[in-house]
Amino acid sequence: MSRGGRVVNVVIAGLGGQGVLTASDILAGAAFRAGLDVKKAEVHGMSQRGGSVTSDVRFGPEVLSPMVPAGEADFLLVLEPSEVAGNRPALAPGGLLVPPDAVAVGALPNRRSLNVALLGVLAARLDLPEACWLDALREALPARLLGVNEKAFRIGRETAR
Repeated sequence: MSRGGRVVNVVIAGLGGQGVLTASDILAGAAFRAGLDVKKAEVHGMSQRGGSVTSDVRFGPEVLSPMVPAGEADFLLVLEPSEVAGNRPALAPGGLLVPPDAVAVGALPNRRSLNVALLGVLAARLDLPEACWLDALREALPARLLGVNEKAFRIGRETAR
């Protein structure tokens, strides 16, 4: 879905401290490594206090703006159940919601890697090579967190299949 001449719009939403910005960095890094033009925008809000955080990631052959227009997200990835309803209007008709329960937290090696596991679910729907995802993970995360997050990514990807 990421190739073929059109821009893919992804909105990632959650609360401060859940890894919204890290997830958007990983997604943007994977798309960039796949040779696509990438733009990203973030709304931090009250992120230091657990408030709402969103990040828009757009990629394709040519992206002119970093902001996903309202109602045009192809994918809405949400890390916190309480953020689903408030962010649903971002989703385009026919777009895919990746909710926080798309992956069982108990199946993860570390519950803090839910953001990466949900990226795995998203990755199963995008035409980005797995090597690009793994390279983006390595760049975005410290070495000590890489193993559990690579496993979480694979769990998410397998869950989506």
